[in-house]
Amino acid sequence: MSRYARQKQLPEIGEAGQSRLGKAHVAVVGAGGLGCPVLQYLVGAGIGNISIFDPDEVEESNLHRQPLYGMPDIGKPKALAARDALRALNPQVEVSANVESIGPTRAPEIAAKADLVIDAADSFAASYILSDACLAEDTPLVSASVLGQTGYVGGFCGGAPSLRAVFPELPATGATCATAGVLGPVVGVIGALQAQITIKVLLDAQPALGQMITADLSGMHFGGFSFLGNPEPETAIPFIAETMLQCSDLIIELRSHHEAPKKIRPEAERISEAELRDQFPFSRQRVVLCCQSGLRAWRAAKGLQAQGETNLALLAARACK
Repeated sequence: MSRYARQKQLPEIGEAGQSRLGKAHVAVVGAGGLGCPVLQYLVGAGIGNISIFDPDEVEESNLHRQPLYGMPDIGKPKALAARDALRALNPQVEVSANVESIGPTRAPEIAAKADLVIDAADSFAASYILSDACLAEDTPLVSASVLGQTGYVGGFCGGAPSLRAVFPELPATGATCATAGVLGPVVGVIGALQAQITIKVLLDAQPALGQMITADLSGMHFGGFSFLGNPEPETAIPFIAETMLQCSDLIIELRSHHEAPKKIRPEAERISEAELRDQFPFSRQRVVLCCQSGLRAWRAAKGLQAQGETNLALLAARACK
């Protein structure tokens, strides 16, 4: 019996739909808690070509929520360990591994080459970078986020509004699974929903785009809404990479010397977020604000924007490639 016999029985798939899935190229950014269920279900469904991007190595603390990995994988790059596990699961699928983070210079290339991009990264900077690239390339983006026992998943770009149209402001805090904790089955649920939306989009089931699903599994509540009518922000402060810096830029290093003994660039001015407002107004040059995750840079940029500064950019050292 065919590997895909059960899903081909569905009228919305059949032979034609299975052929479409087999020709699809999906880029998955992140092979952690969300990426593991996404990858397993997409490989199981017979997505023809999957590219994995993740810079991290497997740690023992990952294993409770990342079932692609086992104890022998500890210390191995996640992208490589995931690739090997997925090839064993379904050798008919072409899986490539890229041990790298995704920043503003790499994201446009990935969005241009893939039929769909999945944001399974535990980084809001990466999410906005991917959304900006997918919006420019008209490539569908399936993005999700989980913290504790709550999460969301949505289908963005590719004709639908971008992530910025739904979340024009960054979160108040930079909490992540590493700092705030997460329950394994929650990322499993949200990751499986990412895979479901991805398959629907690849089968040209357009309603999957422009839709948001929310989950609060501490109280066992699901919700959701359509954001198809949401407008794109009139002004969007972009994330840039270090290689995109210009000689005329005023680079402001928001990280303390203790946090980052070496500034992002020698010519950068080290100014704290609290001191920044006292330095305004700046000249007409572009002001580039740098911190580790991008959150402080975002807050500082919004403050300067409120004071009248318009030529701004953000640089997150964690995702600056």
